[in-house]
Amino acid sequence: MFERSIFKYEGLEVRVSDHATEGILDILNHSVQGSEGGLRFSLQNIATRIAAYKDQIRFVSLYRKNQITGTVGSCFRISGQGKLRYPSSYLRYLAFQSTYQSAPNWRKRTHPLIKHEKDDSFRQKTLEIFSKPHLLELDDVFEGDKHIMYAFLESMNERSKNLVQQAGYEYIRSFLTVAFSRFSPKPDIRVSKLAEKDKPLMDDLLKIFFRDYSFFTTSYSFYGDKYYVLRENDEIVAGVCTIPTSYKVYDIPGVWGWVMMKVLPKTPYFRRLFRPGEFRYLVFDSIYYKPGREELLAPLFESACAFEGFNTGLTWLDDRSDLYDKIRTGVKMGALNRMLNAKPGLVYTKFINISDEEKEIFYDSPAYISGFDFS
Repeated sequence: MFERSIFKYEGLEVRVSDHATEGILDILNHSVQGSEGGLRFSLQNIATRIAAYKDQIRFVSLYRKNQITGTVGSCFRISGQGKLRYPSSYLRYLAFQSTYQSAPNWRKRTHPLIKHEKDDSFRQKTLEIFSKPHLLELDDVFEGDKHIMYAFLESMNERSKNLVQQAGYEYIRSFLTVAFSRFSPKPDIRVSKLAEKDKPLMDDLLKIFFRDYSFFTTSYSFYGDKYYVLRENDEIVAGVCTIPTSYKVYDIPGVWGWVMMKVLPKTPYFRRLFRPGEFRYLVFDSIYYKPGREELLAPLFESACAFEGFNTGLTWLDDRSDLYDKIRTGVKMGALNRMLNAKPGLVYTKFINISDEEKEIFYDSPAYISGFDFS
């Protein structure tokens, strides 16, 4: 394990590490995600998820007088297939004190971090790290290589949007949160946990199913050994990875947000679906169905909830993808999805050493939104 200083300036220092230090874990565990006026929540299982990235995660952290003031995680993987296949780094675990975040109108007024040109230079050097993956000391990632760095942002989070735009990231796609719920989930006899011997077959089925999606990877498809399949005549006709997850929710915007925060927790049945203090749910990831059999996803999701002891599942889908259309029109997702009025998320991407012609396909292809990266 390592932690190295990249550069320093007048009491400020940027470090890169290949693990979550005690300071990094502390700032992440006390961080509230989201933006004012949007969904605001905190993650409850950070250390466990970080460990799952193994040696493929790097943290870029800002220190002031040797005290950590913010951090960002960069998670490496090979993603996509065919013309969409590239070494990629997904940015998550953004947790900065407000002083060091970028205000939406920072160019129009004096910003706390921008006192003169040297301060501005420090800021730009920091942002450049998120355009130079070779600085993160990953195996087989070198300067001059083709690489894609990307992040998923809330559409209302102007600070984060402004930050990645300054780093040269481009908006390419959008996605929506989709919820599944049942008050009393029941298992279907056709559903069972995927056997170890069948994982190579399932891996192949997923690669075929998502062959036209950017950022797709099966690296975490079988995380936790909780992949469930629905079989007919011994054929796998539907499948889903389930990841038990919990959030502490502080605020949800809109009228339905008020209902979910104030009314549902006091309602006998609906409190099974949502409790702000500990919102427990399954993340649905690596969803598969045999073409034309999308209706099987409802009994599959319900069975997974029954087996794992949950009432709710969440997934995130490109809103112009075929998978989103099929689930929206052909799958009975339950009461919580009808109430959910989440704003779209945005996919921002930095293309490194990639031509305009090679980039074009990413604007036209649906993005795979990894549920594991949201868990």
